[in-house]
Amino acid sequence: VGTDPGIVGVMKNSSGQRLFKRSRTVLKDILEGDPEAFIGKLVTVCGWVQTMREHTNTLAFFELNDGSCCGNLQVLIKKEEADEKGCLDELFSRAKRGVSVRLEGKIVESPKSEQKIEMICKKAIILGGVDRKASYPMPKKRLSFEYLRAHQTWRIRTQTMRAVHNIRNQCAWATHSFFQGLGFKYVHTPILTEADCEGAGEMFTVTTLLEEGIEISELPKEKDEDGFETERLDFSKDFFGKPVSLTVSGQLNVETYACALSDVYTFGPTFRAEHSNTSRHLAEFWMIEPEICFATLDDDMALAEDYVKYCVKSVLDNCSSDLEFLSKKYQSDFKLAQKRGQKKGESPPSRHIDSLQALLKKPYKRLTYTEAIKILEKEIKEHRCIVITEQEEKKMTAKDFKRKTKGKHRFENKVFWGVDLASEHEKYLTDKVFKGPVIVYNYPKTIKAFYMKMNEDKKTVQAMDMLVPGIGELIGGSAREDDYDKLVKRCVELDMELESLQWYLDLRKFGSVPHAGFGLGFERLVMLMTGMQNIKDVIPFPRSYGICEY
Repeated sequence: VGTDPGIVGVMKNSSGQRLFKRSRTVLKDILEGDPEAFIGKLVTVCGWVQTMREHTNTLAFFELNDGSCCGNLQVLIKKEEADEKGCLDELFSRAKRGVSVRLEGKIVESPKSEQKIEMICKKAIILGGVDRKASYPMPKKRLSFEYLRAHQTWRIRTQTMRAVHNIRNQCAWATHSFFQGLGFKYVHTPILTEADCEGAGEMFTVTTLLEEGIEISELPKEKDEDGFETERLDFSKDFFGKPVSLTVSGQLNVETYACALSDVYTFGPTFRAEHSNTSRHLAEFWMIEPEICFATLDDDMALAEDYVKYCVKSVLDNCSSDLEFLSKKYQSDFKLAQKRGQKKGESPPSRHIDSLQALLKKPYKRLTYTEAIKILEKEIKEHRCIVITEQEEKKMTAKDFKRKTKGKHRFENKVFWGVDLASEHEKYLTDKVFKGPVIVYNYPKTIKAFYMKMNEDKKTVQAMDMLVPGIGELIGGSAREDDYDKLVKRCVELDMELESLQWYLDLRKFGSVPHAGFGLGFERLVMLMTGMQNIKDVIPFPRSYGICEY
């Protein structure tokens, strides 16, 4: 059983038996299927009124949306054509933006060239009215993203956020379709864990010790060798009897299943207690983490590229109206900003659909970390780029800063072998140098995680990052160290606690195999697909430092 969610049509099981049938016609079927096939037919539709224009007390137009697609159905109300005298009076008196309705009527050819069809309403039932005394939370005017973020429970009622969510939904479907189609098994990894996969220590602690009304002095404390209390909490008295956190990654857990099922993936929420509130950071986000056995780093890079291209193609094929709407919005927003004296000297944005199509046209460039550093150093040496740190800028006059950066691309972070590439470096490689996606591999071991397989030079590990235009890092992956002794040695070098990781280390003692995998932040994928510039605008309820509403 199953069908592409881009088709809101009839579903049947293997015996040809029809499954769930709606008592209404979905607007996506009318607007994005074959509109002309509906001309002359009587249909029942439901949805929310988006706009209403009353020409006389007997004639009005309004637009209806049911959330199935980005577009709206125009509905014409003529009282004299009503099946029952006066049945539309209530709609005239009560209908306004946000009202939910159930309509019956005939689909007819529209006299306007920009739309093929419209509906002549014969019967209407108001399902849910709008409080006349209160102002509607999403007024019909241009709303800033800041306003929308402050009204998280209402912003989905805007055309922009509906388009974004439709694309997010398609990306989720494409993810499962891609991996299931290749025979991968979907594994649900735990949210509660004692393991710090990334080793960064930025984890949310889960505890029941902080009961309501408890005093700090009453919390259980660890004792030292002499029996005196220390300042450290005694987690042996906690629910799990040990420190437990919200997971930052399902990778370590999913590897246990990979070593029995060969090819697996996890797709679930992850958490990071990073004190950052930028346009690229969330405290709660979704991760996609495939793991492939009997595989090398080359296999891992190929899988990552094919996955991204599959998602792009799926979105282009099934969300064309959403992409077209967003493309027009970005161009309109740019023109408005220019009228306000902003965006001076900047080129207008290209059609977002064209940018996505470009991701499918050629293989992604692959280069080593060392090669990437050499390219950036050359750009600086040949004066196409200049490094001026934030501290250095503060010591300069505005005139000196403008003179030094004229005609050059400014980096705030220094470039040298061993540095963890900043987002500005990554975007320069994709947007300026290669003008497309790049996969950088063989990173210094000092900036990568403990589980990554060491190269023969003992300085680099078999890690890879996929960088994409406008985003920077989209995917991070590696070949995993499959030798027990080498992995233990690496953990010791990093002064890691071995006892809590013994279960993971033991996978290398009993039938270990070469394996690899990657992690992709789902919200960054949605940013790539939608063209949105702030990660908080592509997740239903963003959680970040200082923000946890609703």
